[in-house]
Amino acid sequence: MPFNPSKWNVSIDRYINPWVPSPPWKHLPYPVAHFLGHRTTPQRPLGNVALAFWAFIGVFVSLLGVALIGRAIPSFQERGAPVIIGSFGAVAVLEFYAIESPLAQPRNSIFGQLIASMVGVSISKLFALNAWSGELLWLAGSLSCACATAIMALTGTVHPPGGATALLAVVNDDVAKLGWFLFPVIILSCILMKCVALLLNNIQRSYPSYWWSPEDVGQNWHAAEESDRQSHPDIQLGSKVEHSSSQDRDDDMTSDAHYGSKLIIERGKIVIPDDVFLTFEEKNFLEEISAKLQPTISK
Repeated sequence: MPFNPSKWNVSIDRYINPWVPSPPWKHLPYPVAHFLGHRTTPQRPLGNVALAFWAFIGVFVSLLGVALIGRAIPSFQERGAPVIIGSFGAVAVLEFYAIESPLAQPRNSIFGQLIASMVGVSISKLFALNAWSGELLWLAGSLSCACATAIMALTGTVHPPGGATALLAVVNDDVAKLGWFLFPVIILSCILMKCVALLLNNIQRSYPSYWWSPEDVGQNWHAAEESDRQSHPDIQLGSKVEHSSSQDRDDDMTSDAHYGSKLIIERGKIVIPDDVFLTFEEKNFLEEISAKLQPTISK
């Protein structure tokens, strides 16, 4: 086989996804699941005026909250931490306007920022060991952003504002002097912005599109549950048959139909399985098909 590095492909999801738990939508009250991004029907598209309105509210509230809380934390003030890390301006645009983008999903926005800050601080401290570090900021900054981008690409956590975070951690004096204290600053900002995004983006829209990956997750958990059921058939099945009433069985059937693995399209109703990820355009396409279906006439 010829040596061809251009054909190499690294995917950590192949090893991680089977161990990532599936979304627990069945076990959560629907209002809670709703504000975590779960929907039983596709979200209806909004005009750009509504999108701009919610983006304005989200960006303003989230950045204001980060600034106020950061100013209220004594340890942040003692270390002279910036009120807002500059890269979070770009984060806000992604999380409150381009919310369907893979770059704005929780895995990318959180882990991308953490990876970028780790790389930036590491390279900043490495170059600080050199007496000429002040004259090599251009080299350190370029290397920091490049390394962060490569690592994010290989780990499936690409987040463009992360490149700015890695760069600022080296070339910006206010950020570079924080050292490893940059981590709690980044973590706090990520958590606060994510909470605001879940609250505001789920009023008329749906966020996030997925929490970890649009691909299947939790295969190993499902296999373990199935193995456990097969190894204890009497306990699992006997209890259900003996103690469940007809109403319970009807409820179970309704639950299975509601959360099953079938994609259901009816006039005015679309049910998408939890393990199926659809883009904004695909959801609109299904909605158009649903609108064209003839209404069911009961005889």
